[in-house]
Amino acid sequence: MRATRRRFAIRSSVAKVIDRAFFAFSALAAVWFAVLLLMEGAQPGWRAGVVLVVFWLFVAYLLLPRLHRIFTQIYVPGYFIGRTRTADGRLGDPVNLAFRGREQQVHQSMRTGGWTRADDLDLRSGGRIVTSTLRRRSYAGAPVSPLMLFERPQDFAYEREVHGSPSRRHHVRFWRCPDGWKLPGGFAVDWLAAGTYDRRVGLSTFTLQVTHKVARDTDTERDFVVETVTAAAPWVSVSVIEDFSAGYHARNGGGDAIETDGDLPVVDLRTVDAPPEPLAPPVDSRHRLPGPTAFGAGVAALRALGYLVTAALVLVAPDLVADAASKVGLDVSARDVETAALWGAPALAVYGVLDLVLAVAVLRGSNLARLVLMAVSTAATVTAFVSDLGNDRSVTLTHLPTVGVNILVILALSSPRARAYAERRLSPSEARRS
Repeated sequence: MRATRRRFAIRSSVAKVIDRAFFAFSALAAVWFAVLLLMEGAQPGWRAGVVLVVFWLFVAYLLLPRLHRIFTQIYVPGYFIGRTRTADGRLGDPVNLAFRGREQQVHQSMRTGGWTRADDLDLRSGGRIVTSTLRRRSYAGAPVSPLMLFERPQDFAYEREVHGSPSRRHHVRFWRCPDGWKLPGGFAVDWLAAGTYDRRVGLSTFTLQVTHKVARDTDTERDFVVETVTAAAPWVSVSVIEDFSAGYHARNGGGDAIETDGDLPVVDLRTVDAPPEPLAPPVDSRHRLPGPTAFGAGVAALRALGYLVTAALVLVAPDLVADAASKVGLDVSARDVETAALWGAPALAVYGVLDLVLAVAVLRGSNLARLVLMAVSTAATVTAFVSDLGNDRSVTLTHLPTVGVNILVILALSSPRARAYAERRLSPSEARRS
């Protein structure tokens, strides 16, 4: 048993070193790709506008968050300080509520108090919140962005729309406290929560992402949550830990000004009549398939499909491939395509099958497949960079999708959430203990 633990510790240490290398490389590659996009966007023509939009999306949603993650690992404390954190490590909303009781008692109290449980953030719900915001239609269960506490995203969240507007809502996130964990001062609670009020939709000050802007006075929202719960169940008791944190004014992860008096209400729900807990143990949010893992594996799967389709076209329709190549400025004839097909098509097919197998394994939680897929994408990125060093023009529009796909895979699969998901699957015994 001791030898097994030692081997696992060594393997984990090696994996962490490799992960850090991929993490650092992804930041450098992302900066290079952003420069390529900006250079292409500066060229005359209608395509420049499209490239500049892609540049903004890449910088706002991928590059800046990765840089923030690197910097916050240096200067943000790694212990509980009464603040949540964004997925890229910036300080988020204040922890301004605590609860005692079972999970079903929390759900029962929030539903009775007029709250709606927020949907999990995935492709379907993410697309729906975008369309509902643009069309100004109600979406009572709109997902909320993940905030981190105890190094994991919220277990669930509740919300209340204001006049059916998707831009304005009350919402509160909940995190289950680890077994035996206590608040500073020795106070034992079962749940911590962060309640804020979304007043409108705007751009994040720190990342330029489209996001909800929260109201400055977080204490008002904190008190509103307590009032709705106690109004629906007057027998619920509430105590207050005064000056739990020093009163302060600061900014949250989106750059919104926030302020609080530092008090922490503790709502005791243990008297609430609620259904028994499910027979299955609660699922740690780190065991759920995270968005970055699904995104990285999905991009790799699409890349695999592209390889396989290209290999088939090269074999059965070389004229079509030559025409497509000429339209993007490449001097390639059908005979050249036929010659390349003798060795290129089988190679593309092998790459496609490899990508597809690795993508499926990553979705199933394989840490080895995640590392191999990042290594393959890193090799392709370095090859593209080296091949461009001797060119007069370092980038063409045909380079961007190829290079971009590889960098997207590395950025997604080297993220802390993707790494945590794969590493938890690496050790089933550790997952059971958590």
